[in-house]
Amino acid sequence: MVIDKADRLDKFMEGVIARNPGETEFHQAVQEVATDIIPYMADKPIYKDLRILERMTEPDRVISFRVVWEDDKGDLRVNRGFRVQQNNAIGPYKGGIRFHPSVNQGMLKFLAFEQVFKNSLTGLPMGGGKGGANFNPKGRSDREVMRFCQAFMTEMFRHIGPETDVPAGDIGVGSREVGYLFGQYKRLVNRFEGVITGKALDFGGSYVRPQATGYGAVYMMEEMLSHHGEHVEGRSCLVSGSGNVASYCAEKLIDMGAKVLTLSDSSGFIHAKEGLTQDQVAWIKELKTVRRGRIEEAAKEFGLKYYKGKNPWGIAGELVFPCATQNEIDGEDAATLVKNGIRGISEGANMPTALEAIKVFGLAKNVLHAPAKAANAGGVAVSGLEMSQNSLHLQWPEAEVEARLRGIMRLVHDQCVEYGIQKGGHVDYFKGANIAGFTKVANAMLAYGVM
Repeated sequence: MVIDKADRLDKFMEGVIARNPGETEFHQAVQEVATDIIPYMADKPIYKDLRILERMTEPDRVISFRVVWEDDKGDLRVNRGFRVQQNNAIGPYKGGIRFHPSVNQGMLKFLAFEQVFKNSLTGLPMGGGKGGANFNPKGRSDREVMRFCQAFMTEMFRHIGPETDVPAGDIGVGSREVGYLFGQYKRLVNRFEGVITGKALDFGGSYVRPQATGYGAVYMMEEMLSHHGEHVEGRSCLVSGSGNVASYCAEKLIDMGAKVLTLSDSSGFIHAKEGLTQDQVAWIKELKTVRRGRIEEAAKEFGLKYYKGKNPWGIAGELVFPCATQNEIDGEDAATLVKNGIRGISEGANMPTALEAIKVFGLAKNVLHAPAKAANAGGVAVSGLEMSQNSLHLQWPEAEVEARLRGIMRLVHDQCVEYGIQKGGHVDYFKGANIAGFTKVANAMLAYGVM
């Protein structure tokens, strides 16, 4: 009996769901990859026989631990911390730490799984991992955040190291938190080593790291357009989010001559019909990172239209940069964007496009769509460059780091083209990113034998 690829995918996903009940985001991430990898393996029996994809979907280990800390009132608080070490076939585990009330094991497994492919695409020797805690730093004093970070690292330090697992920042973990985490690690091990990336420049950080994810998403879009003889310059752009990734994405777009129409947060979005200026983006960056305010304040400050409780996907624009959170574009949003004539999507956030939206974009003939594992790779790319600088005990100039970032994003794009080129010259960037990321890791796993 011949089993078609849909049946093989369904059977594979049944097993993933049975082994990982209730972890819907992880299921989604695996299905998005498996949709391309299962047909790719059809004529490559060695991958099937040694169950490479099954092994890649199972983390090497998941570490869960209690975090006890004291708030400013002297009351003890208890949170749960995690570190998912997904795969280290091509290098030490690498991935951020997220502090947010929504953090759970399933979410971190999805992020760690995505990280394996993303890190592979950069060409740097990094495996995939992710960590975090269900702690909310918002509204907490600096001293409370410090005590939590110290308690978190007191447990996690025994599982990480510069050649073992190198965490970084993520949502809720910025320069303040990275400083506290690294300081506690250094105190516990009595060594100054490059175990965390995203550090300040004064103690081992890299130039361009804060900007890297946002800049990388723009560079990926420019590469996709350039492949068709087009450019970012002069295009109208929709950007969601207003944190680190979104603000630097907007900054680079404006620098390259594009018009940024929107920014958002969980409360709503602002619309600048004539496009935001660099000064306005800088003001919003300070609003979100220092004062921790809401995007509505920017609308009042600059006389912009504010849409409460809505996302920006109903605004007409040519290029789309979802930089907020997972599944922020659903099928209905995708249909609206296609109807409005968008040309390209570059995912700055992790898995911001729901599966039904991916299908809608895939059916559109003139839409270029770069998945997060490719478009979002700039951040971890510069984290990898920070690891290299730490190992060499030096710091590269800003221009050199940005040039290296641009080169890495070009490499990411070229791999997507190599593995995703279709008849007629169309590039399936999802297929290309998934197969290119898989192949490198899979071949390393084959080389190691059964383990």
